[in-house]
Amino acid sequence: MDDVLSFVFLMFAATLRVATPLVLCAMGGLFSEKSGIVDVGLEGKMLMAAFFAAATAAVTGSAWLGVAAAIVAAEAMALLHGFACITWRGNQVVSGVAINILAAGLTVVLGAAWFARGGQTPALESEQRLMPLFFPRAGDSIPVYVALASVPLTWWIIERTRFGLRLRAVGEMPLAVDAAGISVAWLRYRAVLLCGLFAGLAGAYLSIAQNAGFSRDMTAGQGFIALAAIIFGKWRPFPAFGACLIFGLLDAVAIRLQGVEMPGMGEVPVQLIQALPYLLTMFLLAGFIGRAVAPKAAGVPYEKEH
Repeated sequence: MDDVLSFVFLMFAATLRVATPLVLCAMGGLFSEKSGIVDVGLEGKMLMAAFFAAATAAVTGSAWLGVAAAIVAAEAMALLHGFACITWRGNQVVSGVAINILAAGLTVVLGAAWFARGGQTPALESEQRLMPLFFPRAGDSIPVYVALASVPLTWWIIERTRFGLRLRAVGEMPLAVDAAGISVAWLRYRAVLLCGLFAGLAGAYLSIAQNAGFSRDMTAGQGFIALAAIIFGKWRPFPAFGACLIFGLLDAVAIRLQGVEMPGMGEVPVQLIQALPYLLTMFLLAGFIGRAVAPKAAGVPYEKEH
């Protein structure tokens, strides 16, 4: 019985640990999407944040300075996205893809130039990382609890505050918001900045809490998985959180199944196990993207009428 309880606890802890960057990224993406700004660049923001978190922690020896650097890096990417899409009314998907390409290339170039390790940062010592607080085997570092708290906080901000009401309104009918004397651009800029904050925390968690340094393309599509969770959750915080937990559980199960012999089929192929979260992403998008209704003004640049 103790073995079963221990297994259940460790699986639950592993699910939360793996789902943490997805949850943080999804909650940030919700603010941006609710305001009408499609954010395909979640992956790039998180990757850039992961690099600067690990690089700063390696140089300064401080994990918290690493977190601060991660947030600044992600906010810079968010402002770039906002400048392209809000100020210049550019194509939001193209801007997001450009941010992903920029982050993928720039992190490798800077990593090679600064540390001469092929795009990686030096391995971080325990004092340079965000270590577990109460359960070392569970990996319950501070960002895990922040991710759990971010879900009800996001719901409360979006559903129960004046800012949230205006945010939902600008994502549905920006013309009415403008007619009420509220700046559409300023609302959307605040939304993308909130997105950058959460993406920065997600990236910092990846490189200085879940791992001990930065490696090339270490986000491995998690920004896109977070976007899929938003769509699956129909742009609502709690259902999106549930989708992130599903992805986290699949990853946790995949780790446990590696090298395990299955009756009648032998050892489960590692490649198949690692592909499970991405296969689920394709399945969810194929099955739900037609039925999930995005904010009406999502992806549509707003031009103030004169």
